[in-house]
Amino acid sequence: MAFSPQNQERTIMDDSKVPTFLVKIMFGMVLTCLVLVTAHTVLDRPRVATPPVVPVAQQRVIYLDGSMDGSATVRAEDGTILADLAPERGGFISGVWRVLQRERAKHGVAADGPVILTRGTNGRVALLDPSTNWSADLMGFGADNTRAFATLLD
Repeated sequence: MAFSPQNQERTIMDDSKVPTFLVKIMFGMVLTCLVLVTAHTVLDRPRVATPPVVPVAQQRVIYLDGSMDGSATVRAEDGTILADLAPERGGFISGVWRVLQRERAKHGVAADGPVILTRGTNGRVALLDPSTNWSADLMGFGADNTRAFATLLD
C-alpha cells in the first residue's frame, strides 16, 4: 500500500480518540451519582455535612459595602465605620459583598440591607442575610478570611 496523506490523517485521528472503556466508566460514574442523589432525595435522608447548630456567643449587625477593585467598608448599625479596607486588604469582605449583591438581586430585595455577623460558643464565625435567608459559615474559607470578619466582632 502506497503512502498517502489521507492514510496518515486517518491514523492520527484514530490515535487521538478517547478509549471507549474510559467513556463507559465516566458515564457509569455519572449515572451512579445521579442514582445516589435521587435515592437520598426520595428517601428524605437527613443532611449530614452541615455545620453544627450552637448557641450564639456574640452577634453584631453590620452593613457591608464594597467594590470590584477589592476595597470594602464595614459599618455598624449606628453608621460608624468599623473598617475601611483598601483593595489589597478588603478582598474577601468585598467578595462576600458581591455574593450578597447577587443573592439580593435574585430575591428582588434592597441591596443595602444589614447582615448579622455571629460567633458561636464553639468559636465558629457565620454571616446571615435576614432579607434573603442566605448564610455562610466562614470557617470553610480559611483562617485568614474568617479572621477578617472575626475582628469585626471584637
